[in-house]
Amino acid sequence: QVQLVESGGGVEQAGGSLKLSCSASGLTFSSYTVGWFRQAPGKEREFVATYIRSSGYTDYADSVKGRFTISRDNAKNTVYLQMNSLKPEDTAVYYCAAGRIFYGWRSVSSYQYWGQGTQVTVSS
Repeated sequence: QVQLVESGGGVEQAGGSLKLSCSASGLTFSSYTVGWFRQAPGKEREFVATYIRSSGYTDYADSVKGRFTISRDNAKNTVYLQMNSLKPEDTAVYYCAAGRIFYGWRSVSSYQYWGQGTQVTVSS
């Protein structure tokens, strides 16, 4: 059974940093495209960043480009999201997701597996 588990969320001041982790059981991340999404209260879930399977290519939403970095540790079967220069508008529940895809990675519907989410709150 596939399970994705996020961790590392919390409360941080604006300008600070947090590092989220997503660990997997039941699948090997190197064979999947892994994405990070976020959902703020009253808003739709939105794309944040992705790490494309086997290619190592990464993509970021414009709102986080230059501040967030996605990376993968194959030995630990874990994907990370390093978040720097945090802003209050980054406040949301952050989800990791995995899918056997090479395109459409910005779409929620492209991913087969999802974690339960971790809360990130950035205070001003």
